[in-house]
This record gives sequence, C-alpha cells and structure tokens, in this order.
Amino acid sequence: MNNEGQLGVGHTNPVAGVVHIAALDNKGVNQIAAGKSHSAFWTAPKENTPRATSSTQLGLPGSVPAEFRRLLHIEVKQIRARLQVLSYFSDLIYSSWRLLTYDPATSEVPWINNPLNNVHVRCVLAPRVAMLPSMRAIGRTMVQGRTYGPQITVHRLSTPDKPEVQPIFTQISEQVVKLSPPDLRLPSRAWKIKLIGEGADDAGGVFDDTITEMCAELENEVISLFSRTPNGISSSGFNQDKFLLNPSSTSDENLQQFLFLGILMGVAIRTRKPLDIHLAPAVWTRLASLPLHTSDIQNVDSLFITSIKSLSNIEKSGVNAESFSNVIPIEKFHIQNSNGALQPIVPGGQDIKLTFNNRKVFSSYSLKFRMEESEEQIAAILEGISYIVPAPLFRFMTGDALESWVCGKPEIDLNLLQKIVRYRDMDKTHYLVVWFWRIVSRFTNEDRVALMRFVSGRSRLPNDIADVSQRFQIMKTDKSKDGLPTSQTCFFQLRLPDYSSEVIMEERLRYAIHNCRSIDADNYMLARNVENNTQGSFEDGII
Repeated sequence: MNNEGQLGVGHTNPVAGVVHIAALDNKGVNQIAAGKSHSAFWTAPKENTPRATSSTQLGLPGSVPAEFRRLLHIEVKQIRARLQVLSYFSDLIYSSWRLLTYDPATSEVPWINNPLNNVHVRCVLAPRVAMLPSMRAIGRTMVQGRTYGPQITVHRLSTPDKPEVQPIFTQISEQVVKLSPPDLRLPSRAWKIKLIGEGADDAGGVFDDTITEMCAELENEVISLFSRTPNGISSSGFNQDKFLLNPSSTSDENLQQFLFLGILMGVAIRTRKPLDIHLAPAVWTRLASLPLHTSDIQNVDSLFITSIKSLSNIEKSGVNAESFSNVIPIEKFHIQNSNGALQPIVPGGQDIKLTFNNRKVFSSYSLKFRMEESEEQIAAILEGISYIVPAPLFRFMTGDALESWVCGKPEIDLNLLQKIVRYRDMDKTHYLVVWFWRIVSRFTNEDRVALMRFVSGRSRLPNDIADVSQRFQIMKTDKSKDGLPTSQTCFFQLRLPDYSSEVIMEERLRYAIHNCRSIDADNYMLARNVENNTQGSFEDGII
C-alpha cells in the first residue's frame, strides 16, 4: 500500500505495517477509510440515524417523465411516498440481513416460500443493500501484501516442436483449478502469466489481455462451454446475440472448465475488472439462485414455447386422437435440448410413446426439462465462484445485478473515460488532447472497445467509477512525428507522438487499435534493461 502516497507520509514506498501520521495528531480523527489511491479522515461525530426517514428530502419533478409510462397515472407525491417506504424497507434489511436465512439447506421453511427466492423482493432492495453481504465478505477475505498470485504458463505461439497450440482457456484452466482457492483471493491479479517464447513481462496487462482472449474463445465456441441461443440460430425473438451454457458439455473435463469459468467470474468481482461475455438473462437468473419461468425460456427459444403451447391446445385446431400421429412428428418423450441434441425428458422417455391423451404431460415435462437442462453446469460455475467470493450471498441480488457486477458495461462510456483520465507532460488544453477526445467522440462502440483493448488489455469498464482501479493515462512521447501511438497495458497508458493534423492522428490511432494487438515489445525493454544494467520490464504495445 502507499504506491500513490495515499498514507500522507511524504513518500510512495510500500508500507506494510502500522504507521504514525504526525500531521493528524490532535485533529480529533474518529474514522478512517483507506483506498487504493486516496485515504479519507473524518473528525465529525458519526451519525447513527437511519439512512432514510420520513424527513428524507427527495427531488420532486413537476410531472412524471414520459418514459415512465406505468407511473403516469400516479401523483408525484404518491410516488415519493412509495419510494420512501421502499428506502425504509432497504434500511431495515441493511441492519438485519444477518438474521435472514439465505441458504436453502438451513431454511426452516421450504425455500420456495422464502421471500429471498422471489425476484420481486430482490428488485425492491437498494443496490447498496443487495450487494452489502457480498462486499463485506469480500473485504474480510481479501489477501493483502501480495500484488499477484501463482505463476501460470501459457503457450500462444506454435513451434516446430509444438505445432498445435491449445486454447488459452484450456491451458490456464488446467493449471488454476489445481491451485488453493485462498491463494487466488487477491485484489488485482489472481495469477501471473508467463508467456512462453514471448518477451512480455506480466505487470497486469498480460493478465488482462489473456482474460479478454479467453472470453473471445468462449464466444467463438473454440471451447464448447457456450452455445448460441435457439433464438439466435432461428433469427427470431429476443436475445439473438446471447449465449446459453451448453447442456451437452457434461464430461469431467467440461465440468472442470465450467468450474474455472466460475473462478473467472469470482476474480472479475473481486478485482473489479469485468468479463466481456454475453450470457442470456436466464443464465444469470439461475446463477443468482432464482427460479426460471416460462417467459425466461421464451426469451431464448420462442419457437419452442410456441410449439409446446400449440401441442397442449391442439384440439382447437381440429386434431383428435385418431389424427394426432399424422400431424405431430414427435413419437417419444424426447426433445432437442437448447444445443440441438436429442434427449429424453424423463427417465426412459425414449420408450414412452407420445399420444393425444398424454400430450399435456409431455408439454409440461418438456418445459421442466428445458428449465433444468443446465443445472449441472450452473452448479459447477457456482462452485468455482465460491472459491473466490461467497456465491450464496448472491441470493440478495437479481440476475441483472449479478450480470452487471461480473460483466460491467458493454458500452464504453466516453464521459467515464474523461473522468478517470490523467495527463502527463501536457494538459487538457493541449492540441493533441483536444484532437484525441474529438476523435474518440466520433468512434463507434466497437472502435472504443478496440481502444480499451489496446491501452488496457480489457474490453469493458466497471459500472461504477469507484470500481476503476487505475487512472487512464495519456502522455506525449518523443517518437517520430506522425508515427503510430503506443501503449503500456499494465499502466492503462496511451502514448502519443506529435501529429501534424487531426486527420493523420485519427488515421494512425484507428490503425493501431485495430491492428496492433501484440504486447511483445518487452523484448525491446528486456534488451534495454540489460544494456543499462537495470532490473525488470513491463508490457508495451506495438511500436
């Protein structure tokens, strides 16, 4: 700690133990909060009153905004009163959540009747309350005093001796699942990557970059853990660009990989560095231990729901017991799972004949089968998450909230980038800075994602600015005029040479972020360090 001087002791050397800060003597300090970049001290008495009371002052607009159509018929004062009730309810949960039963194994009433098993109850909890149990547990189990965990080796380059290279996800998962979970509960890098045959020295950027590559492997189906939603295959309904867990991936190797996927999700939560994955809402609902409903399946496979509804009510189309077998092509109690594999929906279903009289039973079991088809994979992921963070505490959260916590924002927010930027050797009025922000404002989100990947190794930002662990740095370099920009992913740093015009700068920047993804320029740094007889190196973008 103290890498940015946040202890206020006059230097930036690491401080592992207790330190006396003379400047705070006799200041009446009664509360301290220490962060990664700043520390705060309070001298005012701590207030013990509830966060929300009947006197809470809330903003009162003159009318309900048009986008909130369901509230248009309600008076503003009534909405305010309802909000106060909900806020007070959240305060009650905030102070008493430890008394609640959130584990089905210890629940005195059937879990199905537990209020926390109801998404509508979780929806009314304020985010600070829903995340409180998990955040408390994460804080108390964080490993301090180490900047990175065990070393993991990765081969990305094929050689004559090793012409076929395994996917990065496979290489890392095989090593990480063998490690002790407490060794992975670090605030920044759960492990350190050693790239065999490459010069990059992992100071954070290589770790980030390999995680981004693993996310791409999952969605490109290089690893058979994900499958595109049936809606995506049929180009109908919602969530056509989302993925489901592959219910056909049930081997021991597959389940170990799902466990590692859970570890990745836990690491994303603990390090506050989101994963760029696009799982369907139904997956997040189950990871939050909430039950699925017919609408959840329809949102990923609308044709399936239409089919079983039509089958249940087929008599309305004039079909009877005599004509049933001529109209319905299904003969047994088996259907295709979401990945297209034919499976029995009940034990021995391949031997049970589908008839007009048992069609409703078939439809009911078909829906139940599709709701439960990935439970084995969900269990493996939750086990992996629990290695890093306590997954049972997700039962205070909704699936949407959990997705947001793990995956952050899919859109790169320009305003957020501008809030976390820090300039070196220039300021916001410098013409290169002015040009840069004008160029980025014209970028599509795909371009901004490429920029993020270029400067940080990641392709997403956290939802909350407070969760951004590093400031975005922009600095001027002395490299040749109108050359390509470079980056240091470990420092979230973009380095700009001088440019003769905004047009040339945009051309060079676009080329670099879309074509220059190597972080192997450390070979240059290693050679320079040897020449200068210095130690250490860091990642460097293409130059």
